[in-house]
Amino acid sequence: MEIPRHWRLKKQRYSLQGEICPHCEGKIFPPRDVCPHCGNDARTTFTFSGRGKVYSFTHVTEAPAGFEETAPYTVALVQLEEGPVVTAQLTDVDADEVEIGMPVEMVTRKIRSDGNERGIIIYGYKFRPARFIPTA
Repeated sequence: MEIPRHWRLKKQRYSLQGEICPHCEGKIFPPRDVCPHCGNDARTTFTFSGRGKVYSFTHVTEAPAGFEETAPYTVALVQLEEGPVVTAQLTDVDADEVEIGMPVEMVTRKIRSDGNERGIIIYGYKFRPARFIPTA
């Protein structure tokens, strides 16, 4: 990963920062220039709570290049309390404990290492079982 791209995506990766459409109030993640709900400009910053529930999941045993050191792992579609669905790895949970509807919360963790001589470690969001039950 290039360092400029890393810094450009920092708020999105570390704090689930997206956008809210000022026209229809649609919440958008990842951020885009155009609202997928109404088609108008959507450039108002919105920080998501990081809480949600597992919408669907799968277990990855044959990892793609760059992710071999973390296999096997679980990837889930997480529906955030605010509405959008994001794809993320699950952490701090055994594969057989994951279930649809399970409350989860975002944490910042190591995603992978760049693998070249620079040795850049790439961090981002993952989700773990929530320590509380969401109210929504």
